[in-house]
Amino acid sequence: MKVSVVSPVYCAEGCLDELVDRVLFVLEPLGVECEIILVEDAGPDRSWERIEDICRNEPRVRGFKLSRNFGQHHAITAGLDQVSGDVVIVMDCDLQDRPEEIPALLAKLREGFDVVLARRADRRDSLLKRTVSKLFYSTLGYFSGSEQDAAVANFGAYNIRVIHEVCKLRESIRYFPTMVKWVGFRTARIDVQHDPRMIGASSYDLRRLMRLALDILLAHSDRPLRIMVKVGLWITLTSIAVAVYILVRSALGTITVLGYASLMVSIWFLSGVIISTLGVVGIYVGKTFEGVKSRPLYIIERRA
Repeated sequence: MKVSVVSPVYCAEGCLDELVDRVLFVLEPLGVECEIILVEDAGPDRSWERIEDICRNEPRVRGFKLSRNFGQHHAITAGLDQVSGDVVIVMDCDLQDRPEEIPALLAKLREGFDVVLARRADRRDSLLKRTVSKLFYSTLGYFSGSEQDAAVANFGAYNIRVIHEVCKLRESIRYFPTMVKWVGFRTARIDVQHDPRMIGASSYDLRRLMRLALDILLAHSDRPLRIMVKVGLWITLTSIAVAVYILVRSALGTITVLGYASLMVSIWFLSGVIISTLGVVGIYVGKTFEGVKSRPLYIIERRA
């Protein structure tokens, strides 16, 4: 059996050597052939130079540098397109995903599962990041209509046939966990230890997470459009009820002067709903336009 370890790299110059050493240290006793694929996502530090040095000294490590910052999940796709193993491990490069958990993932995979996801039972992140992450997954779960576990991210072991199916999905909006869930196959989860971030800080803030959530739900769900349709129907029913009420009061002579304030509020409210609806439709049209361009998901500038 050959194991391919894929890790997207961004601003991780200081932990790459330890990442490679620890991955090789846990895989060598298992008696499996292995390769480590590091995809550098055009970060501002010297991560690529560090990857080149590692590749010169360790033939089991392969490096790929993207021409610009395409994003974490595009970098994962670039790595998956290069794997040659029977089993693929996807993990982040900051060592919060512990290489020492890989044997447990592989052992569970041998029980007959095609996907084994690592569940971070005790996340070692700041309170702010945990809160932002929980909000992100709650928003994603609501709009996508599927259960989302904030304790599960990219870290996991995947049968190569699962990766082959995932790689067939070439839509421009990428989110690896959602694509894995969509292709199906037998899936298991195991609790793993989660370590504090070794260096630096996460590049995902609230704004980027919410933007990612919006992109994902637009790619995988039409629920926003359905919500706007329901809102429109409720407004229509409410306006009919209010109109009947006003007509009855007018017939009884209890209304002598129509209210200017209520008229203006109605105009502004309905205008806002119309503009919001057009905005949601416009976003879908924009994402469709982006998808039909059929541009490459990533561009590899250099290899090591």
